[in-house]
Amino acid sequence: MQRVNNSTILEPSSTQRTKPSARPLVFLLIICLGLPLIALLTFSSIAQGSMNLTIPQVWDLMWSTQTTDAASIIVHTVRIPRALSALLVGSLLAVSGAIMQGLTRNPLADPTIFGVSQGSTFAVALALAFVPGITTTGLTMYSFAGAAIGVGIVFLIGSFAANGLSPMKLALAGTAVGMLLSSFATIVSLKFKVSKDLTFWYAGGLVGMEAKTVFFILPFAIVGLILSIAISKSITTLSFGEDVAVNLGSKIALTKALGNLAVLILTGAAVSMAGYVGFVGLIIPHVSRYFVGSDYRLIIPCSAILGAILLILADLLGRIVSAPFETPVSVVTTLIGVPFFIFLASKKREGSV
Repeated sequence: MQRVNNSTILEPSSTQRTKPSARPLVFLLIICLGLPLIALLTFSSIAQGSMNLTIPQVWDLMWSTQTTDAASIIVHTVRIPRALSALLVGSLLAVSGAIMQGLTRNPLADPTIFGVSQGSTFAVALALAFVPGITTTGLTMYSFAGAAIGVGIVFLIGSFAANGLSPMKLALAGTAVGMLLSSFATIVSLKFKVSKDLTFWYAGGLVGMEAKTVFFILPFAIVGLILSIAISKSITTLSFGEDVAVNLGSKIALTKALGNLAVLILTGAAVSMAGYVGFVGLIIPHVSRYFVGSDYRLIIPCSAILGAILLILADLLGRIVSAPFETPVSVVTTLIGVPFFIFLASKKREGSV
């Protein structure tokens, strides 16, 4: 029986590969429906808690000048920062994941392979051990610096690799550095008895989020998102293969450098706010690609909207399901993400047979 060559079926022609599919009308529909849904989920998140409020009450309290009222204090100092941070973290992780998948052409790529989370955890462990009484904003600064150091070590090691830094080498270097930094963080946390605080931080949660922390991270988030949108066209070209990108005159080295910088800023900012929150950067880019096509000029903003919706919904569910206790947002995203990951892995394996 003659065997059919899968490559002739699965691989599009070079002409087809240079024309990304795009569905602008679907994209506009997602914008029109997504923004009101974000507003509704935000008000619902602010209303949910030990002191349950209605959405009209939340609206009134948001504009209230009564700063001594208990409900007003809770809304302004606890719930609004938490809701905003959920939106921000979800958007940053989703956009970061979209860029990673576009740069590496790997559908299972996730921004955490850079060693960002582990570097952040190690820095937080050092801060808890050697800076007693450090504030949440201080921990956020340490976390962001640790994320940058983790990525720097990964690229430093990868730069010594023969024939340059390929996506596979980057993933291997990131995994190795991540394991090393995680081990160091564990040693420090056990030695100085801060493992409980470190576990709470690393578990991925938005509890105790402060407004000043959100404002501290916001400029980094804006820069990262603007940079992501600016290189979205180049990522679209690169996602079809380096040969196609070169033929179209794309500057591959510059695109990769700016893309990796965007991933560092976006992921570092997200991890420094909420700790490790998995699978958002894996799931959302695939959902966005399914709806709007393969053009990253649409995928990136769509991912930002859908990522924000996913995380604030996960945070809301985490507070409702086990009330009056809270389920960490990372647990909710993992419960959603693991079946999705298994599905993607099985589809990838079938496509490679």
